[in-house]
Amino acid sequence: MIVIPPVLLPAACLPDTEYFSWLAHAPAITIEIHETFPKQTSRNRYRIATSNGPQILSVPVNKPLGNHTPTAAVEIDKKSNWNIIHWRALESAYNKSPFFLYYRDHFETLFMQPPVLLTDFNLRLLETCVSLIRIPCTLNLTEKYIHEPEDLYDMRMRIMPKRPMQHRWSISAFEPYIQVFSEKYVFAPNLSILDLIFNLGPESADYLKKHRPGV
Repeated sequence: MIVIPPVLLPAACLPDTEYFSWLAHAPAITIEIHETFPKQTSRNRYRIATSNGPQILSVPVNKPLGNHTPTAAVEIDKKSNWNIIHWRALESAYNKSPFFLYYRDHFETLFMQPPVLLTDFNLRLLETCVSLIRIPCTLNLTEKYIHEPEDLYDMRMRIMPKRPMQHRWSISAFEPYIQVFSEKYVFAPNLSILDLIFNLGPESADYLKKHRPGV
């Protein structure tokens, strides 16, 4: 069996199935929060399945230190009602899914009362998802920026909602499951973990166990 390495992940917002496969299988997990915040990445974007096909939702942010702002200091821009727009999009996309009603309260509370910092929002969502799926993992945060990780596989810029990247530990294929709009569209793989949770519920953990990085 392939030995999966410890991993260095971005502090992503509701990241995809591949991200959670690392949480389910990696022997150690480190999350980068001290990098200079990169634009248009999984740190403030996630992808869901809608009646019009896959859609990317983006959390607006403020960077107090401009282009040199570390991810840990990035704030959520509260000038717009983005959180209401996102939640309505999630309701529209998943209201008819088998498990949306079971889990909605866990997420609606976080969306309606988001914290100041993007990282806090992302980590609370991540911890909620890990708890619901019941993945036995520990999330370790970086204490400073890791320039060149020696003992960690670097996934910081490989989790990309818009343009997923192929790499040494890519998952070769995702097993299809029934999605809300399966009668209209072919299976959309590797969406936000919410798609898996709302459609498979307690079976999400088994799905992740079958999808090992590098297989």
